[in-house]
Parts: sequence; structure tokens; C-alpha cells
Amino acid sequence: MTSRVRARRFATAPLHVVWPLLLAAALTGLTACAPQPIASTDAPAEAPPTLRAAATTAPTPDPRVGLDAGLFDAEEAIWNLRALSQTPPPEDFVGVTNSDLAFKDQYAIQGNYNGIMVWDLSTPETPELVTEYVCPASQSDVSVYGDLLFVSGEGLEGRLDCGTQGVEETVSPDRLRGLRIFDITDLREPSYIANVQTCRGSHTHSVLKDPADDDNVYVYISGSAPVRPEEELAGCSDALPEEDPNSALFRIEVIKVPLDRPQDAAIVSSPRIFEELEAAPRHGLSPADRAEVEAARERGDFVVEVEGVPQVVPSQAAARLLDNLVQQRGGSGPPTAADSSRLRTLLPKMVAERTGDSDEEERRGPTQCHDITLYPEIGRAGGACEGYGFLLDITEPDAPRRIDAVADSNFAYWHSATFNNDGSKVLFTDEWGGGSQPKCRASDPMEWGANAIFTVDDDQMQFQSYYKMPAEQTAQENCVAHNGSLIPIPGRDVMVQAWYQGGISVFDWTDPANPVEMAFHDRGPVDPEQMQMGGSWSVYWYNGLIVSSEIARGLDVFELTPSAFLTENEIAAANTVELDYLNAQGQPTYAWPPSFVLARAYLDQLARSEGLPAERIGALRRALTDAEQADPSARQDQLTALSEELDREAEASADAAKVRLLATAVRDLGAGTE
Repeated sequence: MTSRVRARRFATAPLHVVWPLLLAAALTGLTACAPQPIASTDAPAEAPPTLRAAATTAPTPDPRVGLDAGLFDAEEAIWNLRALSQTPPPEDFVGVTNSDLAFKDQYAIQGNYNGIMVWDLSTPETPELVTEYVCPASQSDVSVYGDLLFVSGEGLEGRLDCGTQGVEETVSPDRLRGLRIFDITDLREPSYIANVQTCRGSHTHSVLKDPADDDNVYVYISGSAPVRPEEELAGCSDALPEEDPNSALFRIEVIKVPLDRPQDAAIVSSPRIFEELEAAPRHGLSPADRAEVEAARERGDFVVEVEGVPQVVPSQAAARLLDNLVQQRGGSGPPTAADSSRLRTLLPKMVAERTGDSDEEERRGPTQCHDITLYPEIGRAGGACEGYGFLLDITEPDAPRRIDAVADSNFAYWHSATFNNDGSKVLFTDEWGGGSQPKCRASDPMEWGANAIFTVDDDQMQFQSYYKMPAEQTAQENCVAHNGSLIPIPGRDVMVQAWYQGGISVFDWTDPANPVEMAFHDRGPVDPEQMQMGGSWSVYWYNGLIVSSEIARGLDVFELTPSAFLTENEIAAANTVELDYLNAQGQPTYAWPPSFVLARAYLDQLARSEGLPAERIGALRRALTDAEQADPSARQDQLTALSEELDREAEASADAAKVRLLATAVRDLGAGTE
């Protein structure tokens, strides 16, 4: 059940960010969207898919269940998509996490914890790697605007000079935690021109081009790491805001980038959009997680309680903590039983200190957002902010303002947001488990680790339904809701979305109360015996292609195929939309140029919904064909007359809104005929 919350609160850190908070000085790879290391295996020259074919109606049994494992040779299932290419990463990036994507012209820019790769998609069947830029940082999320490329850096190992040696010191002038800026006038040779350091680094970022400002772009920074020492970056404070009004907690950063002098980019404001929120509801452990905790206790693994919920300490984290204890006592060799006993004693206090989990301290709300999806054409943004989904007013770019907030006991970690094209709906994702855990097991609730769909009316969000990728996944597959985008199917709200090792799923949420899956692609686990990171980090539609950043396996490119859910005309109409660029957290308004396939797409939808009688549908199809084949002067008269007929028919039809869309499409087509 979704609940609206408006009172003051203080929430401790969510479960999946406890360990990076706890191990901030030693571990940098276990936060949300910062998965465990993946298997380091040489990539093959080719990675041919072993596809398990599927039908034009939902296949039963689901072919995604029970796929054979493998890194570059896993079995695959595909339905209502065509795989155009599957390209492994280059040598310097094999075995290192691939992260998010941005697009410019014919290029896909892929982030990686080792830097960035640029792929030319002019021939999508054989993408060409045109740039390998080694510049380590977690998590290297990327965005573009014009001739500028922005790259996030949050971990402690990133260096200002892009060096690969890391940073060992606790305080260092060489550390990069913030935003890198590159000149990509020549995408084949990016030039590193500036950086903006922030107190909590940049886990993700969002680029805002204000329609009223052609001289600057703004970058919203979402940093989820602990506050860096003041000795490393002046002005950084992790005190509570009432103790220090300049606290780096409970705020985001807004960077202003002058387009003619991007080297002068700087933080211009730090809006506190988290004020006056009370504790968000939350759920406990799933049946599978409870069983895992009990099994861990029986094995003697480390288990602690966070906000009253038992959690198994990841083996990597436990090993590093034990090594630190050995070093602190001046010892050498493996940890002793005494070290283990001491760690069990220290862990509860360490967790409480890092998360604020204390009986004496008032619980407070989120201290940062994870993703902020900007939709400048409507002046709104969707903020996925730990325990909340925000609706933000961004009409003043340097002063975003929260205008609504929702919370949900079924959500563990509000991760990202997507609006539909007219802004009347917004979808939030829940990254339960932080992306590094299997959360699509048979016993996992379908409302957990899912999407929540809201309608937006008068700047108020109203919950409608959940959507979760429906195929059962194994305990060896990290799986949860992650990044995706709208596909510009005219007259419908259709989205493609990544689910890590749950693959990608295409679904229709035109009816926000009844989302329906339309297509998918999935692979078997990376490893058949244990959880190894892999799967789709993000997937986006861009100029007719569906492009996925596969964490372990490289870059996947697909295209839609006609099915019972989607006609050839609808796909063709979507592909008339051409974007100059696309960013993960910047949403464009889709506009369809007048075309016969656009009119036919609306007509196909009216046939599917029975919005007009079948005989009328047939007559309209013939009328469009006749007009298309007519000479230009006759065509204009025919289309004008047809649009007027449709205007008159709309009110009496079973789908008046769609008939009006068809009438407008026909009228615009006629107006463009000379």
C-alpha cells in the first residue's frame, strides 16, 4: 500500500548502502549501482547468441526460466525482439563493471568503472569501438550536451589525473570525487578539460538544459557516499544541518556550466529538498532472505541488525574488516578467532555510528537522491530519493523545489524515475538489494524490487499499480528493477527497462493500473554455482535501436519486431522520431513528424481497441492508401476531407481520444502536402 507522508523524519541508511558507509575508507564497490567485481575472463572474438525462440503471444512456460549459465556463452531467450549484435568489451574493460549509457549522433557512450567507451552504431549489426578512454572511477555514469561529456566519480580510488594506481591515503589532493568534464568536439579523442569536486562525490548526475537559457547547462549531482574530510575539500561537513547550516547532508548540488567556458563550471547552489519528512514505511526480509540469514548464522557468518532488520555482512566486507583489525593490532597473517570475536562485538556500534541507527537519536529522512530525472519541457523532475519518490519543480534550474513526495512500504530504495510523454504519469523503480543481490526469486514478492506507477494530477502523485519483470530468476542472478526509457510508440506509453540478470523487458503502461509485458531478452546466470555480477545495467531506445549496457558482457543492440502487441506501423512510426542526443536522466519530449505510418499506427490501435467498427477501419485503410498513391494536389484534398470525417466521427466512437489523434495526424499530413 502506498502512503503519502508529509511530516518530519530521519531515516537511517538503507540496507544496501550500509557496507560502503561502514567501509568508506576501505571499500568503494558495494553501494547501490556499484556491484561486486565480475568474473575476469578473456572475451571471445565473437559472442554468438544461443536463442530460445518464442512466439507472438506470451510463451508458456516462460523460456527465461532455467537458462544455462555462462559468461559469454550463456543460453538466451528472446521474444518480440531481434538481437542485432552482442559485442564484448575491449581488453582494458573486460572483468570491470559496465555502467550507464549516453547517446550523441550515431554514437553510444558507455561508462565503465575503468573509464568510458564510445561505440559507433551506424551499422548496429557490427558496432565499431572508436574510443577507449581509461580513467577509473566508480561509477562513471555519463551524460552529454553539445560538445561536452560529463562523467560521475564517487569512489575513493578515482584520481584527478585519471591514473590507474588509485589513491591510498585517507586524505589526498589527488582524489577525484565529483564530476569530470570532457570536450568531445572529436568523440574519438576526448579532451579532459575540467572537474568539479563535491563533498560526497557524484554517484549519478542529471544534465538540465533550461529552455530559457542558451548560455549554460546545469548538472544536478546525487552523491551517496560519506562526506569527505574537510582537510581534503574545504567546507565539507557531516554534521546535522541544525549543528552546521553548511552540512553536506540533506542536500543536492547544482553545478552551472557556462557553454562558452566549461572550465569555469562550479557549484552555484545546494538545495535542501529533503526537509520536513517523517519516517517512510518499509518492509522486512523476504522468505528467501530470512532463510539466508538463518543459514549464515548456522555457518558462523557475521550478521548484524540494521534498523531492526538482520543482514548478512558480505564476505568481501567481512574479510576487509578482519584484515583491518589485524593491521590495527600490528599482526600479520590470517585473522584469528580473537579477531573474529572482536569484530562481532564492534559491528553493531560501527553500523550505528555510520547509519545513525540509535535509540537515542530521532530518525530522520533521506540525505540525498539516487537519481533525478529531468523533464525540462514540462518544468518537472522525478526524484528517486532513497525512501521517497519526489516530484520537483525545476522551472528555476538552480533552485529545484519539492512539490510532492510519496513513500511506499513495498519499496526499499527509490532508485530512478521515468515520465510518460505528456507528463501525466511517472514511474519509479525500487532497487531493493542495491543491484548486487538476487531479488527475482520465486518466493520474492512481486511488489518488492518492482516499479510503482503513479498518475500526476495538479502536481499530486496518485499510486496506480506495480510492474515487475515476471520471470522467476535464480539465486545466482542479481535481479531487480533498474534503468530504462520510453519507446516513442505514438498514442501509447511503452517502456524498455533493464533488470540486471533478469534481462530486459518491454512493457505497456498506457493503462497505469494494468501494465503488460510485450517483449523480453534474457540470459542464463554468469556462473551456475554462485552469484557473479552481470546483466543489463541500463537499456534505452535511441533512434530505432534498443541499446543495453551489459555489466559483464559488453554492449547489446536490439530492435523491436511486430507482434500481437505491436504492429509494423507502430514500430515504423516510432522510428520516425530522431534524437540528436539522449541522457539517462534527461527526458526529451517525443514529437512525431507527419507521415502515413503515423496515421496507420493510430488506425492499428483503433483496430486493436475496437474503437471503430471493423468495416470502417477497412475503409480508412483504403482511403489512406488511395491518398498516398494520389498526386500531391489530389492527396491534400483527400486527406483534408478524411480528417473532417474523422472529426465528426470522434464523439460517437468507442475511443474518441484515439480517433482525434488519427484526425490530427491525417490533417497534419495533408497540410504538409504541396
